[in-house]
Amino acid sequence: MSAPPRGASRSRYVARVTAATAPTAPRAPTAGAAVPAGPAARGATRGQLALAFFIVYVVWGSTYLAMRVALEGFPPLLLGGVRFLVAGALLGAWVAARERPRRPTARHWAWAALTGLLLFAGGNLGVLLAETRVSSGVTALLAASLALWMVLLDWLRPGGTRPTPAVWAGLALGLVGVAVLVGPGELAGAHGVDPVGAACVILGSLAWAGGSMLSRARQRPSSPLLGSTMQMLCGGTILLGMAAARGDVGRALAATHAPPAHAVAALGYLVIFGSLVGFTAYLWLMQHAAPASVATYAYVNPVVAVLLGWALGGEPVGARTLVAAGIIVAAVACITIGRSRA
Repeated sequence: MSAPPRGASRSRYVARVTAATAPTAPRAPTAGAAVPAGPAARGATRGQLALAFFIVYVVWGSTYLAMRVALEGFPPLLLGGVRFLVAGALLGAWVAARERPRRPTARHWAWAALTGLLLFAGGNLGVLLAETRVSSGVTALLAASLALWMVLLDWLRPGGTRPTPAVWAGLALGLVGVAVLVGPGELAGAHGVDPVGAACVILGSLAWAGGSMLSRARQRPSSPLLGSTMQMLCGGTILLGMAAARGDVGRALAATHAPPAHAVAALGYLVIFGSLVGFTAYLWLMQHAAPASVATYAYVNPVVAVLLGWALGGEPVGARTLVAAGIIVAAVACITIGRSRA
């Protein structure tokens, strides 16, 4: 699999990582680092939490390299629709064979449709629209507002948790870290920030945060894996319908040549690691960890992307990247400590 592109394309790649999705989900805890948790983590062992955070931080972060490769053979909406429909079908078959859960009710399907709409059509589409109007660096920074939305929605819900000063400090540090990673040149731009594009990415982040919070609602099925299956099937159907409305499906069926093999392989990686593994781990964390802790992935995934480019493709890692990584690690620590003292 190829490495992330250089220069301006690399900034666009960083923006896609931060936004996603998600498609498309911080780096793994370092030795001796605490696993982000909180009062909501009761009922899960530290080992389970550590594994789930590793998946969301590193495995899910790695899928955005695969996303860039897959986009060389598939339009974005068609890619998302096929990805989530295939993943939902595979997970559903496994759940039916192993768990034999109760048949979901109409209320369960309404929950899955709403959260699938917010997570996939709302979150992903907002970022896609934004990247046509604002620089990728601004998109990356605004998409990192996901963590802020998650904290605010968790605070405003009935019986919500009031953020501590340490959590607020961590949120601010995280945004600073992403800004340092993107770089001042990309953020400044030549023509300012387009307000419509900025609104698209902010509202897209809000939609993803809202879908994530609603995933914790009581209307979900008793089986977490069945809930993930239903969300992916609903989200994939919505994205595929949007792709059909744009003509992407018709053009794909009429194409005289198949997508390149590397794009198909990347799609397979997204199905398995991005959806079956990564998205399921994310939803599990939303049930067992504080939303502020889970949302820290929006800060660290860009760092993971850059480090993967260095490890797999020889991309240089300069002082700015290391400084940004240090700031983001400090942000995660602030949020973790703030949550543990809440």
